[in-house]
Amino acid sequence: MPDTTRTPARPGRPSFGIMTAPIQVGYDDLVRVWSEADEVPEIEHAWLFDHLMPIFGDPDGPAFEGWTLLAALAARTRRLRLGVMVTSNRFRPPALLAKIATTVDIVSDGRLDFGIGVGSRPHPPEAWREYPAHGLPFHDPAQAVASLAEACALIKRLWTEDKPFDFHGEHHRLTGAFGSPKPVQRPYPPILVGGRAAATLRVAAEHADLWNIPGGDIDDAVRRSALLDRYCADIGRDPASIVRSIHLPVDTDRPDAVREAVGEALDAGFRHVVLGLPAPFPEGIARWVAEEVIRPSAG
Repeated sequence: MPDTTRTPARPGRPSFGIMTAPIQVGYDDLVRVWSEADEVPEIEHAWLFDHLMPIFGDPDGPAFEGWTLLAALAARTRRLRLGVMVTSNRFRPPALLAKIATTVDIVSDGRLDFGIGVGSRPHPPEAWREYPAHGLPFHDPAQAVASLAEACALIKRLWTEDKPFDFHGEHHRLTGAFGSPKPVQRPYPPILVGGRAAATLRVAAEHADLWNIPGGDIDDAVRRSALLDRYCADIGRDPASIVRSIHLPVDTDRPDAVREAVGEALDAGFRHVVLGLPAPFPEGIARWVAEEVIRPSAG
């Protein structure tokens, strides 16, 4: 039987993972990198992102749907924790998303970390075209954040409640809602909320087990982490109960710079480090990251 204990990164120990953007690459390339990473013990988690069209490179190039791809990669791996960093709450109704995520948690034998956020706003501008191209509404920021808060509460209920229920929120209304089967992990998969806006941090304070921010500006990341601390205190939650996660890009031509960025993040209290791999993915990139970045940084 699989271990059903939720296992997000522990606050006292750094945890390293990889991000493979599923655009401008082929499915075989993604399987190759994830299969290699699955054999590298220093790499503990792997992530996709959630865009329906390319946000860099050829605007007409390939872009895979994140959750479908995640299910496929879950079936091709055995050890890595895995997730989408982060799911756009704008793309899928939350009850449908809860069902999708449960399926992936079962396929992976309980290895899912559930990443969610508001969705692109307002950057990168290339992402805006996804919405009219797929017939999706793009609501104003305040409405989008309120919808995210409701979605987190609703998804938790679908993962835990044993009987059908009605949900009458301002943004989501369900009648006879019920989730079956339940996720492998109990009470539900660890929830990672991604974003830097103050309103999103309030959602993270209430619902997140992990919080992620892009690491381009470490000083800003530190300020946002401190703001999250304050929001946790406002609702009586221990800020240390939320693992701080950061995404850092990998430049294989500048390993010293990557190690320096990782060191700054670790010193600032970010213990869950996601290393964004360059596309197209070089041969042996997962082992290179372990040897050139993770081992020197973790030691």
